[in-house]
Amino acid sequence: MTDITRLLGEEAESLLSHTCTGFRKEDLYLPGPDFVDRVMADSDRSPHVLRNMQTLFNHGRLAGTGYLGMLPVDQGIEHSAGASFAPNPQYFDPKNIVELAIEGGCNCVATTLGALSSVARRYAHKIPMMLKLNHNESLTYPAIYDQTLFADVEQAHEMGCVAVGATIYFGSPESRRQIQEISAAFERAHQLGMVTVLWAYLRNPEFKQEGTDYHVASDLTSQAVHMAATIKADIVKQKLPETNHGFRDIGFGHTHDKVYSELTSDHPVDLARYQVANSFMGRAGLINSGGGSKGHSDLGEAVRTAVINKRAGGMGLISGRKAFQKPMKEGVELLNAIQDVYLSSDVTIA
Repeated sequence: MTDITRLLGEEAESLLSHTCTGFRKEDLYLPGPDFVDRVMADSDRSPHVLRNMQTLFNHGRLAGTGYLGMLPVDQGIEHSAGASFAPNPQYFDPKNIVELAIEGGCNCVATTLGALSSVARRYAHKIPMMLKLNHNESLTYPAIYDQTLFADVEQAHEMGCVAVGATIYFGSPESRRQIQEISAAFERAHQLGMVTVLWAYLRNPEFKQEGTDYHVASDLTSQAVHMAATIKADIVKQKLPETNHGFRDIGFGHTHDKVYSELTSDHPVDLARYQVANSFMGRAGLINSGGGSKGHSDLGEAVRTAVINKRAGGMGLISGRKAFQKPMKEGVELLNAIQDVYLSSDVTIA
C-alpha cells in the first residue's frame, strides 16, 4: 500500500486530522457500497441507469467501496494529440489507453468517439466505457474556447458504453447554449439507461484578477457543481478548489456572507466540502480532477487531491495526464496510489 503520510509531507497532520464544521458528515449523502440503494433509489433514474451505476462501482480495485477511480483521455482533442501523447507515444493507439485503465484497476475509461469506436468490440465487456460527447478542439486559429458536440448519445449506447460525459464552460458567453445541449443529451442518456457525468468547468478571462485565478475558487466552482446537478448529472467532475471569495472579489453575481464566515474556511478539506454540499449534499457524486502532469511531483499531488476529496465526502478521482504521460508501469503505480487512498481506513471522512 502507498505510504500516504510520507507523500503528504508537512501537510499530513493538517489534512488527515481536520474536522469540518460548516457541513457535518452526518448531513451528507456519502459514498459507500450501498450508494445506489441508499441514495440513487430516491431519484427518478430508471433501473437501467441504476444497474449501470452499480456496474461502475463493481469494477476495478475499488469495487465494493462506493468510490470511483477513472481514466479520462480526451486531451488529444482538447490539447492536441502531439501535446498529449508525444511524452509517451504508445498512447497514440487507443488500445493502450484502455489497457492502462485495465492494468491500473480503474472503474472506467473515458475517451473520445473515435478512440472508443476503434476498440469497442474488444473491450466493452472488459471494462466500463464512457463516451465524452463534446470537446474544445485546438486547431482553430485564432483560438476559440467553446465545447462542440463530436458525438451523440445513441452512438455511445450502440458501442456498449455505460456512461456519457460532457463539459460545460460555466461563466463563458457560450455556456447557455452548452447547458441546453447537454441537458438534452443527459435526458436522452438516462432514457437509454446510461450514467451521466459532467465536467463542470469555469471559463472566463475576468475570473483571473490581480494574480488570483478564481477558476479554482470554492464558491464559483461549487456553483458550477450545483448547476451540474441541476441538469441531472449523476457524477460531477470538478477541479480541486485552491482559493475562495470569487463572487466577492470579482464583484458579480449573488452570494451570502455566511458562505465565507461559517460554511467554508481556508482549509483545503473545507473548500472541497462546500463543493460536495452543492452537489445536492452528495446525491450527485463529486469527483475531482487530477490536473496536468508536472513530472516528479505527480504522485504526491495525486495522493493529496485524493485525500482531500475523500475527507470532504467526495466520490473519487479522475486522473488522466498524470497517468498516461508516463511509461505504463509508472502510470499504473500512480493510479493504484490514488486508489490506495480510498482503500485506506486511515483516511476518514472529516
